[in-house]
Amino acid sequence: MISNKKYILFGTLTFLLTSCKIRDKNSNTNEEIKNNNCQKTCLENSRTKSLLKEIDHTNVVNKINDSLYCLNPDSNESMAYIPGGIYSMGSSNIDMALKRELPQHQVKVNAFYMDIHEVTNSQFSAFVRATNYKTVAERQIDWDIIKKQLPKNTPKPNPDLLQPGSMVFVSSKDIYNLIDISQWWRWIKGADWQHPYGPESNIKGKGQEPVVHICYHDALAYAKWCGKRLPTEAEWEWAARGGLKDKVYPWGNLSVEKGTPKCNYWTGIFPTKNTETDGFEGVAPVMQYEPNGYGLYDMAGNVWEICEDWYDENYYSSLNLTEIQDNPKGPKTWNYPMEPMDPKRVIRGGSFLCNDSYCSSYRVSARMPYSQDTGMSHTGFRCVKDVTP
Repeated sequence: MISNKKYILFGTLTFLLTSCKIRDKNSNTNEEIKNNNCQKTCLENSRTKSLLKEIDHTNVVNKINDSLYCLNPDSNESMAYIPGGIYSMGSSNIDMALKRELPQHQVKVNAFYMDIHEVTNSQFSAFVRATNYKTVAERQIDWDIIKKQLPKNTPKPNPDLLQPGSMVFVSSKDIYNLIDISQWWRWIKGADWQHPYGPESNIKGKGQEPVVHICYHDALAYAKWCGKRLPTEAEWEWAARGGLKDKVYPWGNLSVEKGTPKCNYWTGIFPTKNTETDGFEGVAPVMQYEPNGYGLYDMAGNVWEICEDWYDENYYSSLNLTEIQDNPKGPKTWNYPMEPMDPKRVIRGGSFLCNDSYCSSYRVSARMPYSQDTGMSHTGFRCVKDVTP
């Protein structure tokens, strides 16, 4: 019999079952088997006995000030102008790409403004102070919502388990495979944007780190408060390319592991040893690496970024490749057969947990499904704004 706690994880781990898994380019069957194994093992490993140790970034020199430009919605301060254009969206490299990134197709996007970096703890704090907003991770869990994502007739868990919390990455040296992600992901009661590793942690001294444990609804609320919006997937990829044509990364085609550090990713052996060659063990303050051609920072690595689009596993393949997609806003609804009852949005950019030996989602074409009501310690967002005449 599945324990009550496992039912909670079934609802909150839905995104995890597909993120950063071992990349098998040639076998969709293998990918599905891995996902099924992940679901099974995640449900069997629900409790945690430790929290991540907080990372001390006090020696990091902030490159930006704490100006909370969202207090002036009409201001474009700390945003970059992204010119409009036509480009090939998706991947042309079938050896690196997953099926969800294919086929490549022509897309047109209008000009817009984009935040030059991910929304920080300082900026999100200003929003919360002004509105008294409470994130989804801070709210009591609503069983009536959760049970819709579970098998029919699932019994209600003990109320003690229906407590606010979020998903936290916990590094471990005792890893027996790279399929069971519950070995390094834990549901932590009391984890949220102000307590990223659990109730005993805080964000003191981390004002310039990206805000995390944010779900789609939280990001949308912040964006509306700012007079902005979330980027479409097409806008995000166009901006991430930074004016480069058909390159693998925001900086070109040079491997992330060669040359000077280009982004915050997992250096070493995932998930047991991080050599911190890139300068950080976990989330890094924004703007620590060179920007792309449009002046945007951290479009690869650091934290995943939430987009406006619904996620459809077969969206690209459903498009008419003879037509240019004009400012596409994605499919009309989600489609993810592995979890058909769990609404999915698109996330982009990869995170500090990505590694070439495990996943390489810091590629500009990489895309993942994300449970829209789930917060995680490696997911944040940035906003965009329309260009008005």
